[in-house]
Amino acid sequence: MIIIGLLIGPIATLYTEGGEKLIEPLWDGEKGLFPGESLYYFVSLAISIILFEGGLTLRRSEILNIGPVIVKLISVVVIITFVGAGVAAHFILGLSWQISLLFSSLIIVTGPTVISPILRNIPLRRDVASILKWEGILIDPVGALVAVLVFEFISAGGGETYTTQALIEFGKIVLFGFTFGFTFAHGLAFLIKKKVIPNYLMNVVTLATVLGVFVLADNFAHESGLLAVVVMGIIMGNTDLPNFKDLLYFKESLSVLLISILFILLSANINIEDLMLVMNWQSLILFAVVVFVVRPLGVFLSSINSNLNVREKLFISWLGPEEL
Repeated sequence: MIIIGLLIGPIATLYTEGGEKLIEPLWDGEKGLFPGESLYYFVSLAISIILFEGGLTLRRSEILNIGPVIVKLISVVVIITFVGAGVAAHFILGLSWQISLLFSSLIIVTGPTVISPILRNIPLRRDVASILKWEGILIDPVGALVAVLVFEFISAGGGETYTTQALIEFGKIVLFGFTFGFTFAHGLAFLIKKKVIPNYLMNVVTLATVLGVFVLADNFAHESGLLAVVVMGIIMGNTDLPNFKDLLYFKESLSVLLISILFILLSANINIEDLMLVMNWQSLILFAVVVFVVRPLGVFLSSINSNLNVREKLFISWLGPEEL
């Protein structure tokens, strides 16, 4: 999907007669699919559905043996990736410390958009698949939180002002994310169990509720919507709901469609000039450092005393940095 997006987007400017993209995601006044900020809104809503679907697949029974590893992956690995990738970006690309750390905060996310489709097609031991699935879904709101805090640091210029603002933003994201996710999950589950919502409307009402919760939470605290839909998905996924498989299949099909659209649109939105900026040895070295040094270091430290063998640790390591 990325290759298709590049071919009809930035690369198309090299072979079309007028040097134009075959698809222009952003509206420029004459052509384009999404005017103004609507592409950002579409991407945000699509991610909320994908994360909710991912949350539905998370089962408490899966973490009996791997719980400590998952906790370390969304804490220890985050710190190691944030620091290691930031240092690497600063010295390899020559970026300022502020931009280097902002870059590293953006690549700590593994994300379900790539991890989930891979897990559907590769036979893995249950513990390994569960670790990757839980990390890919839980790390998204964590990554968003870190990125917001780093951006606040850059905007505020550090110091006491930043510390206060960062704590406030952190508290708001956690508070509203958990509150809205927990409340609406139990409310919707209650309506479904009591058959207030007919079976034939369950998928549509659930979809509308997820989108509403995401937007509502995000209005109270920026990026708390991601946490809200993940919490909502986990709670509903571990609740005994009638016709739950129908809901899961519907959301899974919708997620596959949205992932395909997202990868094409986002890669087509890249300009050829921006694409050429990363076509250099420095970017390749940075990629190698993150994939083969920083990420494996974090995974191996997080999986000490676990039942994972070396090959499984390496697989988890190299599957991780999809955002890079």
